[in-house]
Amino acid sequence: MSDPNTSHIPDEVGLLEGIATTRAIRRYLPDPIPDDHLRDILFAATRAPSGSNRQPFRFMVFTDSAQSLHVKSLIAKGAQQLWTSKRTTDGYEEGSGAVDDSPKARMARTMQQYVDNFASVPVLVLACLERYRAPTPTEGASVYPACQNILLAARALGYGGVLTGFQSYVEQELRETLEIPESVFLAATLTLGKPAGKHGPVRRAPMNELVYGDTWGKGASWAVDPVGTATLKGRFT
Repeated sequence: MSDPNTSHIPDEVGLLEGIATTRAIRRYLPDPIPDDHLRDILFAATRAPSGSNRQPFRFMVFTDSAQSLHVKSLIAKGAQQLWTSKRTTDGYEEGSGAVDDSPKARMARTMQQYVDNFASVPVLVLACLERYRAPTPTEGASVYPACQNILLAARALGYGGVLTGFQSYVEQELRETLEIPESVFLAATLTLGKPAGKHGPVRRAPMNELVYGDTWGKGASWAVDPVGTATLKGRFT
């Protein structure tokens, strides 16, 4: 394999465009991700910041080996358990969820399709953190930026993905199967692949509702969304 420092694949999008258009992609074509693309995506992960630059993050990448297929099936069980519970507790079939074309109903269909097909995702990444001290509320700051780098690098190369916590539902089975020490924090599961749909402007609350100036709750005068920004209209009800 070529040296990642001298033979990167050209990005398809610029950094700021990538940040504004990296959607959560849950539907994938069956195409595998080539090794050189995986290299560049995970190289980006290893460049992420971490506390004291210790780089305690570790990544296990599962593609199409027998072990990989077993791990995907195992985490698929966790995905299905979590979504079955969340669909009920968060009322996805109530309120606007009962309206077929509502954002809430569309999200429910997307999630159901995602968990039903989870075992066949092209690539699964298990993001971990090697603890060097007792767990702290801030330890995620040393692993989650690397996860975002994975999603942005995937976007740059024409792929898509999403971060989940599905591994937590089958954590002990994963530890036994993969021989992961108890001192390692299983932080997240990411799925990656060629999008069956497409990326595009993400819909978020207006910037002025999220970025304050000198007074809590008062949007900064300069915090104005760029022209053409896709705004999230209302929350799930």
